Amino acid sequence: MSSPFHHLLATLFCAAFLLQASSSSYAQLSPTFYDQTCPNASSIISSVLQQSFLSDIRIGASLIRLHFHDCFVNGCDGSILLNNSATIESEKEAVANNNSARGFDVVDNMKAALESACPGIVSCADILAIAAEQSVAMSGGPSWAVPLGRRDSLTASRALANMTIPGPFDSLDLLKSKFVNVGLNNDTDLVALSGGHTFGRAQCRTFDNRLFNFNSTNNPDPTLNTTYLATLQQLCPQGGNRSVLANLDLTTPDTFDNNYFSNLQRNNGLLQSDQILFSTVGDATVELVKNFSSNQTSFFERFVVSMIRMGNLSPLTGSDGEIRSSCSRVNGASIIGSSSDDADLISSI
Repeated sequence: MSSPFHHLLATLFCAAFLLQASSSSYAQLSPTFYDQTCPNASSIISSVLQQSFLSDIRIGASLIRLHFHDCFVNGCDGSILLNNSATIESEKEAVANNNSARGFDVVDNMKAALESACPGIVSCADILAIAAEQSVAMSGGPSWAVPLGRRDSLTASRALANMTIPGPFDSLDLLKSKFVNVGLNNDTDLVALSGGHTFGRAQCRTFDNRLFNFNSTNNPDPTLNTTYLATLQQLCPQGGNRSVLANLDLTTPDTFDNNYFSNLQRNNGLLQSDQILFSTVGDATVELVKNFSSNQTSFFERFVVSMIRMGNLSPLTGSDGEIRSSCSRVNGASIIGSSSDDADLISSI
């Protein structure tokens, strides 16, 4: 490895340590939480993930999205993984997740492998956090020590998921308020975590409002590069299949890098909620986009800090919640009919 790479890793781990030490909420979690009870937890998850990457290059982006959508609803507690039951309205069927969120089968495989090795020890919420970090690292992005020790929720909230998860049509003010409302900041956390769209896919239905009749103007979104617009119009014609997938990053769609931000500067952001970070003249987000576009190390460092901050939102610890034996149901509960099993068939990221 080169010395710059060593320097980057040292910086990232230092950032993680300082961030953990700076807040009492972080002190509840620790990267060494499973060292005695399930020392191979990370490698077990990694093995399943590596196998999944062989058949599904998109799985990394899908798993980090599950972690993101989980943390925005009552904190990082694995609630997004719960299926419908007599007492639970699954978050899988919230607007942001229905026929969109995917990777649940891979999480189930990770959980099964962990239950075989160390039953009743590793939470589903921690699986999501570890899988998100590994997905980034395996795709060319930074690595960091993930604070662990979360426990799993006994409930889910589809209603809250519908209100709190940031969406592709949100205004910049709404995006900012959603970040602030969960305990993140409305500039660096927002822009850095949006950079997660440097890999993965999105369905036409998440951006085709920009292609022909933006805001009822009978014209396309003026912030769309005209060449890129023509490509997207061909991919997603009016009246066409709105489940067709487009790359979130048209340059390096399966690599975790800073090209997402360079795309925004060329008006090549796929989602309205992406492009708005650069097209809102005078906003602090514009300078952050410029900085991350010109300095990938700066982006990676800030992304790590923001991911740790997000991963520490309202964790269940101690005797709160439980360690689910199956990620899709609370312990002792049975599943009733749920359409969420079909969620992997039509997917967004």
